[in-house]
Amino acid sequence: MKTLFKRVTLFFTLPICISGYFSLPAAADSTADLILSTQCQGGYTINIWRNYQSGELLYRAISPNGNLSLGGGTSQATEGVRVYKFGSGNYEYWVWDGTLDDPQAGTLEVYQNNRLLMQQACTRS
Repeated sequence: MKTLFKRVTLFFTLPICISGYFSLPAAADSTADLILSTQCQGGYTINIWRNYQSGELLYRAISPNGNLSLGGGTSQATEGVRVYKFGSGNYEYWVWDGTLDDPQAGTLEVYQNNRLLMQQACTRS
């Protein structure tokens, strides 16, 4: 009976695991427009999206430490460089789109309680 239970459990859970592994990339999202895609040191891929209907900015990060999705971001131009800011609890995620010297370069910054925890160099992808 235990063997039958294990086989039935495997039969139902394996397709769920496989479907998560082969899910569509974020670029397939039909409700938002990709406005920035960047590759950062440390294996971080950051995508910034704008929702077509609401205009809401969305943050999608893929990294060796896990994936993160945030909404409700803001955007502002600072000295000719655009920065996208997103918050979650005590954390803030800032994505700088370009630098004054190189518009294809950028930076990912992570803050906790207004203290810089991490800063990674990025390039547009």
